Amino acid sequence: MVQEHRGKYPWLWAAIESIAPKIGCVPQTLNKWGKRAEVDAGAREGVTTAEAQKVSELERENKELRRANEILKLASAFFAQTELDSRLKS
Repeated sequence: MVQEHRGKYPWLWAAIESIAPKIGCVPQTLNKWGKRAEVDAGAREGVTTAEAQKVSELERENKELRRANEILKLASAFFAQTELDSRLKS
């Protein structure tokens, strides 16, 4: 909407201030959404929404894998100790 009506206003912020109350948000939020849309469209530099989501998913997966690795290390140490104890008792 902002881009469609931008020509009716002397500057971008005036368009944002006019449209924001009509859609029920504050101008800063609408400005943020506009910038995000420009990044996603490739018109502005930055990390796209899709890229940010992918990074977040990969970080979550990495965290889960680290946790699983830690559990496997502890289980391995436990079973190794159990095996050693059974050999010493024999």
